[in-house]
Amino acid sequence: MVPFSFAGEELALVAGRALYWPREQALLVADLHLEKSSFYARFGQMLPPYDSRETLERVALAIRETGARRVFCLGDNFHDKAGAARLEPHAAGMLDALTRATDWVWIAGNHDLGAVPSGTSVEELDLGALVLRHEAKAGETRAELSGHYHPKLRINARGRSISRPCAVRSERKLILPAFGALTGGLDAGDPAIMKAMQPARAVDALIGVQGKLLQFPLWRTAA
Repeated sequence: MVPFSFAGEELALVAGRALYWPREQALLVADLHLEKSSFYARFGQMLPPYDSRETLERVALAIRETGARRVFCLGDNFHDKAGAARLEPHAAGMLDALTRATDWVWIAGNHDLGAVPSGTSVEELDLGALVLRHEAKAGETRAELSGHYHPKLRINARGRSISRPCAVRSERKLILPAFGALTGGLDAGDPAIMKAMQPARAVDALIGVQGKLLQFPLWRTAA
């Protein structure tokens, strides 16, 4: 885990894609997109059908690493409204076990049009210190955690170009990277992300590497 501060709260990046909030004993993950492969298979694009298993295994590992008692999923939980019904028995059993072992909350995203199989479903969640929602709300002045944009950062290291999932942070907004096994990404400095981060004086990409937090400036107000 890589600790850092945001809006007066102590948080930690977990496995590069998740967030742990010690005060709430909560693990936060965004954009699981469960059953994405089976969705594409319906239209003839055959992908390995184990993305839900892999994603849920990642969640289980993060829960064990952090000892989290709560899990907040920040939207786009299933790839489409029929995704929960398509879960194969092994993945369905994994999800059932995880939601029984924790206080599991699904926050609705733009892909979430169907019922969830277990846990609690909400549109967004205001925990006082932080507001949890799927998509960052432009102009929001409360401290906010969200997902939706799947931010990635491309960096050059020793002559090689490397793309890494990253979080994006301003003074009052934090966007998590996508957690799902089959999720692409949008450049962290894309204008759509910069617009969603406003109001802000500075915006940085955050990556955890070998227990250290690396910060990459993306945007600054004019001096």
